[in-house]
Amino acid sequence: MERKKIHLEFLLNATSKGILWTAISTPTGLEGWFADRVQLEDKTVTFFWGKAEKRDAEVVAVRVYSFIRFRWLDDQNEREFFELKMTNNELTNDFVLEITDFAAADEVADLRELWESQVDTLRRTCGF
Repeated sequence: MERKKIHLEFLLNATSKGILWTAISTPTGLEGWFADRVQLEDKTVTFFWGKAEKRDAEVVAVRVYSFIRFRWLDDQNEREFFELKMTNNELTNDFVLEITDFAAADEVADLRELWESQVDTLRRTCGF
């Protein structure tokens, strides 16, 4: 089945790059909006949802205060990843959270909806 690369952008009324960076790059930050529990060991991150769901990802690239890129270890295509990137809008001094992910062609709408829901939780949790 064909896979599509998805790029989403969310304007956040964030004034602290430190708060946003912590939210997208640390286990504690990710637990606030992305997963119920997050464990980091070396470059392997384990995400837990509910009591039964768990997935392992590898941190494949990171640039502090810029982006973090993960690759699911159970993905068949080693070139696929999901990335959380923060950029600063110089006019408003707000931050934009850019998310890149991959999905099957028939799951693109569901994935967009999932990320929108997750980012809404991020906004509430961090006060963005």
